[in-house]
Amino acid sequence: MARRGSTPAPDAARRRLALRVAGTVLVLAVLLAFLPFDELVAAVRSLPAWAWPVALLAYLLFQFVGVTKWRLLINSGGAELGMRRAAQAYYWGLFGNLFLPSIVGGDLIRAGVALPHARSRTGLLLGSVVDRLQDVVGLGLLAGIGALFSPRALDEQSRRVFLGLMALLLVGAAVVILVLLVFRARWIPFRHRRRLVHLRRAVRSTASRPGTLARAFLLGLLLQGLFVLLNWRLGAAVGLNAPLYVWLFVWPLAKIAGLLPVTQGGIGVREAAQAALFAPFGVPAVLAVAAGLVFEMVIVAGALASAAIAIVLRRGDAGQAVDVPGGMDYRGSAVGAGARE
Repeated sequence: MARRGSTPAPDAARRRLALRVAGTVLVLAVLLAFLPFDELVAAVRSLPAWAWPVALLAYLLFQFVGVTKWRLLINSGGAELGMRRAAQAYYWGLFGNLFLPSIVGGDLIRAGVALPHARSRTGLLLGSVVDRLQDVVGLGLLAGIGALFSPRALDEQSRRVFLGLMALLLVGAAVVILVLLVFRARWIPFRHRRRLVHLRRAVRSTASRPGTLARAFLLGLLLQGLFVLLNWRLGAAVGLNAPLYVWLFVWPLAKIAGLLPVTQGGIGVREAAQAALFAPFGVPAVLAVAAGLVFEMVIVAGALASAAIAIVLRRGDAGQAVDVPGGMDYRGSAVGAGARE
């Protein structure tokens, strides 16, 4: 029973979800109030009917690169998760990214599905955090590459500031990794040491595989680059004929803006950021928002399809042993979970 004066966690989660939904409605309402609605609808409708299923299929296939990347990272920390389980957890996470209060909610769903089947729970959680950090760094790197090729994206001084911020981001990530490597368990109270010992072991296991980290990072760049290509083609279909290098600058920054916990799944924020970022290139805001909304529809359909894929994967191995590296196998239940970290 909750203590008097405290708020149950489900109620707090519902309030946060309600606030984000309200934020989504508000942001979309503001966008629609300042844009010619007829032109916006006409731009969205100009996308050929055959392009919708093709875009959805491409989105789901591209995400398999994400599955491979995430599995590399969590297994480098000792999770030893099989591909089927990794795909099931990852696609559930895609569903959660849109329909839970924030992108962190999707990460929690992904970890929660995989947790009973991971040899090292600490390695699983560490790999998931590194996966998210690599995504943000990769998006910043792609935006930096786009800025270098986009003469009107930034003036000379602004370009130096932008690249400096990217360098600070990389240095910050390196410092965090270094601190984790040199941190000593004896510096903290005894009752908390066991968990940190597991964490340090996972960090060292991950850090001892720089090739794996590099491959995962390159896979992340590939995934985000594929999404840029998909948005470039969808944008061209609705009349937004910007060069690919401009999309390379705009789309990653708009996606980073969508990570702000303001709206549900970043809907509305990404479109507003995309319109502002495209403005220096002479792209009408109505076309920038239309292209963004088209991709949002693909994301929504992809989230629903991801849940269906995860359910199929779960049924496919129900009651069967799950193969993991090292010659061990686990059943569909959490047998042996007590022996894991």
